[in-house]
Order: sequence, then C-alpha cells, then structure tokens
Amino acid sequence: MKKDFTPEDELLFVALGGSGEIGMNVNLYGCQGRWLMVDLGMTFSGNEYPGVDLVFADLAFIEERADRLDGIVLTHAHEDHIGAVPYFAADLGVPLYATPFTADLVRRKLQEAGLVDEVELIVVDDAERFAVGPFDITYLPLAHSIAEGHALLIDTPYGRVFHTGDWKLDDEPIIGEPTTEEELRALGDEGVLALVCDSTNVFNPQESGSEGGVYRALHQEVAKWDGRRVLVTTFASNVARLHTLGAVAVATGRKLCVAGRSLDRMIEVSQDNGYLTDFPETVDFDTAMSLPRGEVLIIATGGQGEPRAALARVAEGQHPIELSEGDVVLFSSRQIPGNEIAVGRVQNLLAERGIVVVTDRQSGIHVSGHPGRPELEALYGWLRPEILVPVHGEMRHMTEQARLGLANGIPRAVVQKNGDLVRLARGTPGKLAEIGAGRLILDGDIIAPADGEAMVMRRRIAREGLVFVVIGPAGSVQVEGVGIPLDEDYPAFVAETRTDVANAIGKLRGADRRDRSAITEAARLAARRSATRWSGKRPQVRVLVSEG
Repeated sequence: MKKDFTPEDELLFVALGGSGEIGMNVNLYGCQGRWLMVDLGMTFSGNEYPGVDLVFADLAFIEERADRLDGIVLTHAHEDHIGAVPYFAADLGVPLYATPFTADLVRRKLQEAGLVDEVELIVVDDAERFAVGPFDITYLPLAHSIAEGHALLIDTPYGRVFHTGDWKLDDEPIIGEPTTEEELRALGDEGVLALVCDSTNVFNPQESGSEGGVYRALHQEVAKWDGRRVLVTTFASNVARLHTLGAVAVATGRKLCVAGRSLDRMIEVSQDNGYLTDFPETVDFDTAMSLPRGEVLIIATGGQGEPRAALARVAEGQHPIELSEGDVVLFSSRQIPGNEIAVGRVQNLLAERGIVVVTDRQSGIHVSGHPGRPELEALYGWLRPEILVPVHGEMRHMTEQARLGLANGIPRAVVQKNGDLVRLARGTPGKLAEIGAGRLILDGDIIAPADGEAMVMRRRIAREGLVFVVIGPAGSVQVEGVGIPLDEDYPAFVAETRTDVANAIGKLRGADRRDRSAITEAARLAARRSATRWSGKRPQVRVLVSEG
C-alpha cells in the first residue's frame, strides 16, 4: 500500500459505513491500484440530529480517489444498502451493478431525482459472473426479508472473498431459491480467504426461523379473530411477507386492502419482476370499510411508529381506514432499536381505544432476516474461511461474532470499525491504518457535515433555548427569549435582562464604547447570565447592533 492508500499487490478492505452501527452500509475493496464499492446505503436520523431525516456515510476517502473506483455493486434493495444512491452515485461517476428487482427500485429512485440519464445502471442476472476492474464477481442468492437478497463471491488475484450482505437460512423461503448447503460447501472446498459477514443477530441463540412458519402463525392468528377487522403492519420491503399475507387473506376468506404508498410501490415492482404473481386483487379504502368487519384484512405501513405512516394515522383516527374496539392490529415486524418510544406511542393509542395489539412476543408472526448463532456456525462450517471480518453491527455485535468465529475454528478474525483500513492479503491480515470516516446529513435540501456548526447550534438551541438582544442606535435594548421555560415570569425576565444589558454596555470605557465587537460581547454575557439566573438554562444568545 502506498502512502496515499493506493492498494498495490494486495487485497484491502475498509468500511465507510455499517461497521460499528446497524445501517448505512458502504464497503470498499482495494486491489492492484483499483477500488470496488459494495453497497451505498443510508440510515434514518434519530434525536441526535434534530430536523434531519437521512444520514449518510462521508465518502470523502473514495471521492478523492474516484478515478480509481471501478464500480458499485449492490447486494439488495433495502434502504441501508441503496438509500444513498440518488445523492452520491452521479458524482462518483461509475456504473452501478444490481440484479433485476434491486435495479428496478434503484431506477425509480434515480428517476425521482432526475438522474436516470446520469448514472449507468447495469442489470446482472443471478449466478452471472461479471468483472469490475480486477474483481470477478458472482451474485449468490441467500434468504433475507426482501426479494433478491444476495451474497457476493468476489474473486481477486489474492484470494476469494465471500461478502454475505444481509442473510439468513430458511428452509421455507417463500420467495426465491437460496444457494444450497451443498453449493456453499463446494465453495468452501475450493477455498475462501475471507468471510465478510452480517453480525446483526449474533446474540440470538436460536435460528431466525422460516417464512413458512410465519405463514402458519399468521393464518392461525387472523382466523381466530372472526368478526373483527384485522390490520397487519410489516416492512413494505418484505416481499415474502406480502406474499404470505396475500395467501392468508385468501385462506381466511378476507378481502385485502393495502394502506401505504411504499407498499403500493413494492407490490408494483415485485409484480413487474415476476414476484407476487398470485397476489389477490386489493380493494380500496371505501370498499374495505363497507365490508363486514370479519371479511377484510388490511396491510399497513408504520410498524416502527413513524408519525406520518398509515398505522399512526389509523391509531389517531385520522385515516380512511377505521378500527374500533375489539378490532386487531398484528405487528408482523421487528421493533428496530431506537424506535421503542415511537412504537409504544402508537400501541398505547390503539390500546386506549380498546383495539387488540399482538406482537411477535405473543405469537410467531414475525421472523428476522438476519442469522442467529446456529446459522452463523453453519456457514462457518460450510465455507471454512481463513479470515472472518464481522460487519453490519454495532461494536458489541462484531466483537461477539469474532469470538464465535474463532471458537468455531476460523483461524483469524479482524474486528474493524468504520474508517479502519484492513489488509486481507498478502501477509498477516489486520488493520493497517485509520483513514477516517464521518457522517453527513440531509438537512433540508443540503448535504452537510453531521457535526457541522449548524447541527451543533441546533442541538444547543433545542437543549438550552435562544435569546435575541437588539441594541438600537440610541442605546435602546430589546430582548426576546425563545424556548426559555419561564411562562408567567417571562415579562420580569425580559425587563431585568434589558437593564443588565444596558448596564453592561454603560460600563464599557475608552475605545470599547465605540467597538461593535466589545458592545456585542458585553451584551451577550449579560443576557446569558440573566437567563441562567432566572431559568438555570445556558441559552445561545444572539446580539444585533443597529447601525449608528
């Protein structure tokens, strides 16, 4: 590796996102002077970024080396693997590779962004081998909670990498035909240098379960609520679950109604690509509400408590779909960590109205799309890699997977995080350097640093409040507080702060009396001291000094 991190006769790996966190997956492989990107995802914002919806990996490292990047290969169509494509792919200026279903969803994203003619999108069939620079790549289908989930078999002059993407083992996958145990064992017989592997469910001591089992549980659950409206919320991207729910509706004699634009889009894309071909015809909201209560099954978005999604609006009574006391909502989805409060709010609203809530803790109506420990151990035994590189997890997940792999006979495990440059071959595998990896946010229409001045200031204002001080040309002072918790004391606070500011300015001497910056600083400190004295808060203070 050269000093500018150009890969030489070696195989390098670095994650820019998705290692040390769940989501925002962006991985790079380096070989013979060239780079390959695997996935270009994003994550949804939490409370740490007020006013922001989307968070991206900072791609500065590869943007500075875009002339050495040969392509971007997408493993599957979940947002944490493709969501950043409309924001960065055109600037990176290299082809995207995807299988048909994933490519269709990506194409629609590019169309919405007006970029369909600016990004080359190459559709690759399953099992078709293709070259991207010095990397020979084959898609290997694995079960996951979306159609066309794939691992990548990446052949390089220095060894073969098995990059799992998101995966699980499923004896009854419903959608698609995953690579078999025999085929995976054969790959292990040929030799695998490195297994770069999903860590999400490493603490689960059991297998993740099959979609066929979910069908039986949902059928049983829906059938027992005879005479009630039943609404099922699930991830829109879970095509197998949509297939299952369509079959459950038919088997229980219910008409199917779909609430949520992302569900409509996913059904359309699935059917355009040969999935959900026997999905029952759906009815509109008015028809669903006119049917006898026990003759409709509703599928709705919003299982993570999203305030604008269909389920939240149903819970609030603000949607054409209406539920009443005794009706049932089935949460056929995993509660993503961090969404507990939002999900709890929706469930409490439903419970308050006497609506029955059933989750996967009460019934087997959901299974994960990620492997538990038995599945990880099985894959280790089939592939028998020389090196294990855990990804797609928080640090606790990745370190635990490293321990699990070593305990199951893998000779070496490399625990890395975003920005750690790792050599896989030649020589002893391990971390070489830290290239730095940050976050970007979509703030309105602007992509900005996640730790930039605007976000830092917004957090401070959200936590402490804001005070404006306006100093007029004759020395008059106006004060306005925003977010200061004073209520009935507010007029007294304003009056005292105006006096404090005027006194502070009056104490200035010599040249400071005419120095705008000295006046501003004296006023700022006086106003902040007053706010702290009155409220215990330390607000941001902005001082405006009129000309003259």
